[in-house]
Amino acid sequence: MDLKSILEALLFAATKPLSVAELAGLVRKGADGADPESAPLAKITESEVEAALNVLKGEMGNRPVRLQEIAGGWQLGTAPAYARWVGGQVAVPKPPRMSQPALETLAVIAYRQPISRAEIEAVRGVAVSGVLETLVERGVVRVAGRADIPGRPLIYETTELFLEHFGLKDLRELPNAEELRRAKLPEPPDPAAAAAQPELLHEPDPVTIQD
Repeated sequence: MDLKSILEALLFAATKPLSVAELAGLVRKGADGADPESAPLAKITESEVEAALNVLKGEMGNRPVRLQEIAGGWQLGTAPAYARWVGGQVAVPKPPRMSQPALETLAVIAYRQPISRAEIEAVRGVAVSGVLETLVERGVVRVAGRADIPGRPLIYETTELFLEHFGLKDLRELPNAEELRRAKLPEPPDPAAAAAQPELLHEPDPVTIQD
């Protein structure tokens, strides 16, 4: 068996995007103790897997099923041109729809992360505590730590699930990302008062915070 075929089979069976490291581990695991022909795959490297994925992606070309990079991993998906035929046939549970306030808050976080609640409210002009808590509960936003300013407010960032949900390889694929990230944020009406407000969300265990 060749590496490309094995990778295609693994991605076909996967229920989520798989990273190069995960794919390399699965290939090595499957080849361990296998027939002599497959034995070399037990020592496959991540660079070899990545090279094979890029070749496979090119070979799939304009096929109805394409290979794409999403949320730091690789996944097989239906080409957009075939969505009208496939959409009604696959019983995939749809995630709850986000409200307009939730989408607006999520957009602010995506473009300006890490960002505090007070800064989000300065941009949107309304309180976002409830919406922010909902986004964290859904797993598209997480607490990234605390800001190095008076009051040490929590700061927030998007998650891998956010990238997966919107079909993005990474944050650089956000439209007009650089222009919007350079735009100056409005100051909270009263930074000291905002910093003194209690956070709705408890600070996570330090082990789980990602820099």
